[in-house]
Amino acid sequence: MKKLSVLLLSLLVLAPAFARAAVRLPAIISDHMVLQAGADVPVWGWAEPGEAITVAFAGQTVSARAAADGAWRVKLAPLQAASSAQTLTVRGANRLEVADVLVGEVWLGSGQSNMAMQMKGLHGQVDNADAEIAAAVHPRLRMFVHDDEYVYSIYKLDVPPDKPDTDRPGRWIVCTPGTAAKFSAIGYYFGREIQQALDVPFGFINTAVGGTPISAWTSLPAQKSEPGLKPSFDWNARQLKPGYDPAAAQKEADEAKRAWLLQRKEALDAGRPAPKAPPPFKNLAVMYKNGGLFNGMVAPVIPCAIRGVLWYQGERDALYQTAGYYGLQMETLIKDWRAQWGRDMWFLWVQLPETRALQKLPSEPKGWGVLLRERQAQALRLSRTGMAVTLGLGDEKNGHPQNKADFAHRLALIALHDVYARPVKYWMAPMYKSAAFDKNQVTVTFDHADGLRTAGGELKGFAIAGADKKFVWADARIEDGRVILSSSAVKKPVAVRYAWATNPLGNLANGGGLLAAPFRTDDWE
Repeated sequence: MKKLSVLLLSLLVLAPAFARAAVRLPAIISDHMVLQAGADVPVWGWAEPGEAITVAFAGQTVSARAAADGAWRVKLAPLQAASSAQTLTVRGANRLEVADVLVGEVWLGSGQSNMAMQMKGLHGQVDNADAEIAAAVHPRLRMFVHDDEYVYSIYKLDVPPDKPDTDRPGRWIVCTPGTAAKFSAIGYYFGREIQQALDVPFGFINTAVGGTPISAWTSLPAQKSEPGLKPSFDWNARQLKPGYDPAAAQKEADEAKRAWLLQRKEALDAGRPAPKAPPPFKNLAVMYKNGGLFNGMVAPVIPCAIRGVLWYQGERDALYQTAGYYGLQMETLIKDWRAQWGRDMWFLWVQLPETRALQKLPSEPKGWGVLLRERQAQALRLSRTGMAVTLGLGDEKNGHPQNKADFAHRLALIALHDVYARPVKYWMAPMYKSAAFDKNQVTVTFDHADGLRTAGGELKGFAIAGADKKFVWADARIEDGRVILSSSAVKKPVAVRYAWATNPLGNLANGGGLLAAPFRTDDWE
C-alpha cells in the first residue's frame, strides 16, 4: 500500500509536466479539414518549449522544435489535389492524428449577415431551401465554423480580446442533408460551383458575423497606421454610452425575450395575434471595437493556407458617415490580411445590391449604399481583386436576399476566370472606362462591354448635368458598343451619373446579362 501511495504521489507530481508537454493543434487543423492544393501549407501548434515535433502527411515528413513560448510551425511543400481521405500525423511527447483530410481549394468567407446567412435558419432561408438541402450530398464540400452557434456567440459575453487570439473553438463540417442547413449560403453555392468546375474538394472557412462594421475586421495596428482612418476610431467611440455594460445589456435583453415568450403564448392561446418580438441582443462593445473581430475570429485561423477571401459586407457602414472612407478601410483590410498571412491571396467581394424604394430622381446621392458602392469599387485598383456587381439581384423589401445562389454565381464567374484561368466569356459587369464631352452630348465607354445592350426596354438610368450641378434624365442610346447621352435641358453637359440611387433604374448590360456597375464622372459633394 505504501509503495502504491508513493507511485500515485509521483504521478501527481509529474502530471503537470506531462500536461505541458502534450502537443496541441489549433481548431482549424482538425478532422475533415481541407488543405489548400498547389501552395505551401503551414501546420502549427503548441508543445513544451524545445520539444521536437514531427508532422507527416501525403508522403512528406517535416520537423521543428517548439520555441520558448511553446509555439511551433512547419511547412508542407505544395500538395496535389486529392479527394481520397488521408491522415495528418503529428508526433511529439504524444501523437495526434487528424483524420479524413482532403486536398483541394480553400477560401475564407467574411463580412456580416449576408455572408453569415445560412441555407436555412439564421436570417431566413434561401430560395428552394428544402429541396437544396435534401439534395446536398457533397462529401468533398466542407465548412469550418467557430463554435457551434458561431454567429450568435460573438454577440454574447465573449468580448473580443485586445490582442489577436491564437485559437478559438471550432470544427469542420462535411456537407450532407443533415448539415447543409447550417452552411453559409454563399459558401455553399460558391464552393459547389468551383468544385463542379475543377473537380476537386472545396473547403470554406466561415468567419462572418451579422451587423458588424468593417472597422471590426481589420487589425488594430493596421488601422492605427493609416491617418485617414482616425474618424473610424472617433465614430466607434461615440456609439458606446459611458459605462456601457455588456453583461447588464444582455440580461436586459434576455428578460425582454422571456417576457415576450410569455406574452406570445398567452396571445396564441387566446387566439390573438402574437406580439412583435424584441430585437436580439447585440454586444455593442463587439460591434464598435476597432480590430475586435479580427482578433477574435480571423487571427485564430492565420496562417492556414487559403486561395482567397470572399467578402460580403458594407450594409452596416452604408448607414453611417463611415461610408465616406470605406474604400480606404477596405484597401487597408486587404493589405493587412495579406501581410498577416504572408500570402498575396485573392480578394473577391460583393458590391451591395439594390434595395428599398425604386429610384425617382435622376440622382439620389444621399440614398443608402450609393456612396459605399463607389468606395467598394475603389479597392479594385489593388492587384488580385474582383468585385461582383449585383444590381438586378437585390430585394427592395428584404435586406437578406434569398437568391444567394445568384450572388455566389457572380463571385464564381470572377474566380473561374481570374483565379483559375477558365474560359468564361462573361465574368464581369460593364465598368465605366471614360467619358468624352463634346458640345451637347457625351460618349461613354466601358470595360467588359462585349455585346452591350439593355436588359429590357429603353436604356435607362443615365443622368447628366451642366456646370449648375443639376442632374436631369439623359436621352441615352447604345451605338457601336458605346453609350451616347444628351438632353435638351443641358446645353453643355459636364458630368454623368449612372444608377446613382439606392434602388436604381439602370438597365445597361453586356452580352452575358450582367448589369453595369454604378458610376459618376464628378466628385461633387
